[in-house]
Amino acid sequence: MAKNFHVGHLRTTVIGNSLYKIYEKLGYKVVRINHLGDWGTQFGKLILAYKNWSSREKVEKEGINELLRIYILFHKEAKDNPELNEEARSWFLKMEQGDEEALNIWDWFKEISMIQFNRIYQLLGVEFDSFTGESFYMDKVSAVVKELTHKNLLEESQGAKIVNLDKYNMAPCLITKSDGSSIYPSRDLAAILYRKKTFHFTKCLYVTGLEQKLHFAQVFKVIDMMGYDWSNGLIHIPYGLVSISGEKLSTRSGNIVYAEELLKEAILRAEKAIETRNPNLQNKEKTAKMVGIGAIIFHDLFHQRIKNIDFSWDEVLSFEGSTGPYVQYTYARAKSILRKNPDYVSSLDIDFSHLKEDTSFQLVKKLNDYPKAVLYAADSYEPSIIARYVIGLAQEFNKFYHNCSIINSEYEIRLARLCLVFAAQKVMKEAMELLGIQCPEEM
Repeated sequence: MAKNFHVGHLRTTVIGNSLYKIYEKLGYKVVRINHLGDWGTQFGKLILAYKNWSSREKVEKEGINELLRIYILFHKEAKDNPELNEEARSWFLKMEQGDEEALNIWDWFKEISMIQFNRIYQLLGVEFDSFTGESFYMDKVSAVVKELTHKNLLEESQGAKIVNLDKYNMAPCLITKSDGSSIYPSRDLAAILYRKKTFHFTKCLYVTGLEQKLHFAQVFKVIDMMGYDWSNGLIHIPYGLVSISGEKLSTRSGNIVYAEELLKEAILRAEKAIETRNPNLQNKEKTAKMVGIGAIIFHDLFHQRIKNIDFSWDEVLSFEGSTGPYVQYTYARAKSILRKNPDYVSSLDIDFSHLKEDTSFQLVKKLNDYPKAVLYAADSYEPSIIARYVIGLAQEFNKFYHNCSIINSEYEIRLARLCLVFAAQKVMKEAMELLGIQCPEEM
């Protein structure tokens, strides 16, 4: 919260959205939770920065850009004046103690953040069932501390309360800081217990960066030590970092590419491509949005989620090769064939023995692999399996299209081939939808 949504944040959003769609396809009831980072010391830093270097007028005029400016400025100033960090911690402590001024500023910053976030979620076509962030669990942390104390799991260490994880070869899990305030692990423990009680989940999937691997290993182990036998349903789904020219994205240093800027640039480039290739296309703006947004989502999900991505405008917005636009164009080609040959729809008696060519057989085999690809993607929490599958399907379809005449073939052969075209476009569209990508009917 209170930071611009950058390309690194896109990963958790599109991976989580795809997993939701994959599991829903398999018949699960899926609850989509956006666990907002709306609590913590960073808000103490922002409040202090706002009081030192900004004003209500500036924030109201510039919105989240002003919050980002003062957040970056705070870290620059804190290098020379470390005492600023202590002042920031005191402001966060005021938040935890219910200070009215601190909470009013915090709530205002949250509202400003959500305006931008919702714009981006709308562009991506992503929805959530719940936006309960860290702050929601604040009043539930004390119950967790009591339970850990009752089960003799808490120890004191330099004034802080911890759960010792030495025998599991892990660093201790910090529950409360020396000043008594909560921290990520205690809020995550409260969240887990609340979600289990509220949603009765079979699996609870956490889509976050790889750098949080230890954190979740610690938190899940504490739940196990508390005696909850359902702890094996807690699953961390890590993903790699996004970098620019090999440098890690950092809000503190200002080394970022904004998600909204990227998405709008992708739509603009798609519009230019359409103007060049098919200027008479109807619904150009709608199609450009599908293609541009689809290119961004597909580029992310085509990579195995654990791998780091080095961001490049040219690669992300390419409309050739193993890309979303390539699949979308192939789908539109298949739909065009079907529109030109409507008679196959009314025919129920189709002789598939006419599909004798190797390219036909390879396409049928690829279609047969689709259910296995979906199951494998779910089992491994890996949307890239779907992305790579649908690229392969588009490639096999294009081979079939170039090698097997449809319009000029004999009637019965044409019906069989049209049926194969119908199946291919149907699976292409559904596979892309599982990635969170729409396919235009024409391109």
